[in-house]
Amino acid sequence: MIKKIKASRSEKILLSFLILLGIFSFGFFYSIKNKCLFVDDVNLENQNFIDKENIVLMEVECGLVVIRLIPETSPNSVKRFKLLTTKGLYNNSAFYKVIENTLIQAGDIEYGNIESINYVKVGSGKSGLGNLKSEINEDFKFTAGSVAMARGDDFDTEDSEFFIILKDIPIYNGEYTPIGKVILGLDALKKIKKGNKSNYVLRPDFIKSLKLID
Repeated sequence: MIKKIKASRSEKILLSFLILLGIFSFGFFYSIKNKCLFVDDVNLENQNFIDKENIVLMEVECGLVVIRLIPETSPNSVKRFKLLTTKGLYNNSAFYKVIENTLIQAGDIEYGNIESINYVKVGSGKSGLGNLKSEINEDFKFTAGSVAMARGDDFDTEDSEFFIILKDIPIYNGEYTPIGKVILGLDALKKIKKGNKSNYVLRPDFIKSLKLID
């Protein structure tokens, strides 16, 4: 008759530790792989938008983002943004520039499409519609969720690119053309992939779709 060998107390403790370590490692690995795990879904059913013609829906990897445009502040820039949106030219646009917990930038419709991104030229592409004049508004406050047109070093060089800030940046007040505010889904934007050692991202996240709600 074979006698059963009972595990010692230290062996039981070690086994329990290994099981807990395995569970923790699996949970940690899963949370790292699923970066969208703690992002709440945006539910539009309970929303009552009174200015639907200025509400934009942007779908990104971690969910839906709702932006309210402000044509009363920057009419020409918002008009350009709406035109490119309705033509679907922002779809698949890469978030090629990401500053962690600070800023994300996309909208290069010439060199920044995820299907044919040009890492050498991205950020210098044109829409073919010409540059816009800067529409600076000293009263607009660049708080978290502000959406603005990107430009070069000089004013009046805005075209198609835009950025969204993830925190308050007061030094941007009076420096960039604001076009809207994120009113829902800011947490999804905070999960956008960032670069390892640079603000420019290799194999970046991208805009799945961008459209007017109305």
